[in-house]
Amino acid sequence: MGYPRKLTRRFRAFDNFAISFTIINIISGIFSSFGFGMNAGGPRILVFGWIGVSVMVLFVGAAMGEIASAYPTSGALYFSAGKLAKRHRGAWSWYTGWLNFVGQVGGTAATNFAAATFIQAFLTMQWPSYVATPQQTVGITAVILLLQGLANTYTVRLVAVFNRISVWWLLIGMVVIVAALMIIPGSHQPASFVTHFANNTGFTHAIYGGMLGLLVTSWTFTGFDGSFHMSEETVKATVNAPRGIMRAISCSALTGLILMLALVYAIKDYGHAASADAPPVQILIDALGPGTAKLLLLIVIGAMLFCGLANMTSNTRQIFAFSRDGAMPGSRWWHSVSARTRTPVKAVWLAAACPLVLVLPGWWSHTAFTAVVSVNVVGLFLAYGVPIFLRLRLDDFQPGPWNLGRFGKPVAFIAVTWIVISNVLFMLPQASPITAESFNYAPIALAVVLVIATVWWFATARRRFQGPVSYGRPDEVAAMDLI
Repeated sequence: MGYPRKLTRRFRAFDNFAISFTIINIISGIFSSFGFGMNAGGPRILVFGWIGVSVMVLFVGAAMGEIASAYPTSGALYFSAGKLAKRHRGAWSWYTGWLNFVGQVGGTAATNFAAATFIQAFLTMQWPSYVATPQQTVGITAVILLLQGLANTYTVRLVAVFNRISVWWLLIGMVVIVAALMIIPGSHQPASFVTHFANNTGFTHAIYGGMLGLLVTSWTFTGFDGSFHMSEETVKATVNAPRGIMRAISCSALTGLILMLALVYAIKDYGHAASADAPPVQILIDALGPGTAKLLLLIVIGAMLFCGLANMTSNTRQIFAFSRDGAMPGSRWWHSVSARTRTPVKAVWLAAACPLVLVLPGWWSHTAFTAVVSVNVVGLFLAYGVPIFLRLRLDDFQPGPWNLGRFGKPVAFIAVTWIVISNVLFMLPQASPITAESFNYAPIALAVVLVIATVWWFATARRRFQGPVSYGRPDEVAAMDLI
């Protein structure tokens, strides 16, 4: 790919799968968005929407996997966008890179803020006199980011160990939660309850309310580009990176459906749970009692912490690669690699500091925080869509060992179509009446990112950034390896 090797290849096939599986994180995704789905479509959309969206995401993953096999680099999306573009390669690469960067920073911030919120919920359940405040939530988030930054500082092998643990934490945790919800309650909802429809969004059109409910699954299935970003640290990356993407999505789809069904059928009082501050926690309390609910809540918190750690790891590699091509302020600083640990330590701490900046508005206003991190999913899926769209336009695409053959273009077309539809949904109003609290700030946040990137591009970047760079001929680059 034209780069000297500075990162060591210590990620095996399972490790590559583990990082995307951990970032998707069915426990974190479902528990943090289940309440929204209860009010936007109810069980019918939560269950059948999960199935339908999972299939669409598999198309996105397959299209991305084919590109990952052809361009296995840490730059991933922005690198492949620059290589696949027919014209204006620098611009395509620039916008994709910044959308990916902002989306990943927002993902790390949102996941760790959610973890801090659930930690506060646990503390409130354990000690009723404890009063949760926004300031404490921000403080806990800062501590989480510090610990995750330290973990990412010490060798990629340690990160791989954490990711392996996280896979089993998720799988065993899912089994424990599902088993508890199946065995302990004296009664469950009837089989037909899966078709129950609820529209408490405030919008009178049921179809619109149900379409909004699809965001629950879309929100969960983000971050599987992590396998792509870890390519330079994965053995046999041209095969293991795309397989990691597909396995992570497939396993998450199956296990997530099981968890979703368990939560749906364990609901006691639908209206009471749907209106609670944390509906899935309320479902656990109603079905299992506060003691068991607290134990299961620890599993959820652990899953969120693992998710945030993997998010930061992926973000670090994107920062490292983007800086290597001179696309970030202080690029020489951020793409340096520690001689002792062989990890981009400075990029790690930038990946920890940026989410903290996004979280700080939550000190004063949860709405302000939501406005900033709402660009997470939109930014990521747009970054996913650009290289897939460019591959769709290309007639002479050179695939890697893992490819879709003659199905490559049809799969890419379906993937791009779904990305457009899901991004439109993410930018539409999600509650009525529309107030400062309920307003969907995603379009504004996205517009701010694009305006800044555009001004920066035309002001200076277009003269110095032409997309991914090459450090020389293959023999010259090989001589630079690990220097």
